[in-house]
Amino acid sequence: MSQPYLPPAEWYASLPTVHVSACMLLTDNADRVLLVKPNYRSYWAVPGGMVDDGEPPHICAVREVAEELGLQVRLGPLLVVDWAPPMGDRRRPMMNFIFDGGTITDPSRIRLQTDELDAAQFCPWEEAATKLPAATAARIPAARTARKNQQTIFLPAERSGA
Repeated sequence: MSQPYLPPAEWYASLPTVHVSACMLLTDNADRVLLVKPNYRSYWAVPGGMVDDGEPPHICAVREVAEELGLQVRLGPLLVVDWAPPMGDRRRPMMNFIFDGGTITDPSRIRLQTDELDAAQFCPWEEAATKLPAATAARIPAARTARKNQQTIFLPAERSGA
């Protein structure tokens, strides 16, 4: 005897869920990566944040850069998709999308949202990766490679620290 199908609302409610965040890779004329230092974390991050309910990741990335840095940036290609398993207090997996935001030719346009951020800084690529937690550091070299090769990179959680 076969199992009856669940009504769509029940079936969708039974599926696993993930948290979703979106970021934007921004560099300067010297090809340094822009990082932000949230005041609620001990580490630096790529500018971005959590996707709002029903919000597409690419819209989130543009919104977050506008909110955090006061920049209106044209959305470029998707560079990196990162999947991380549940960790610590986060009981669901996390999907992160990094989009290319291009080059900031006039860093004086940055207006830091001090409610959430302590600082913003352009860093050499190698240094930028060391400022992120081990679980997310691989996003920096992956974004660099993806931008260079014009091809999206998927980062599964098989790397150390994830």
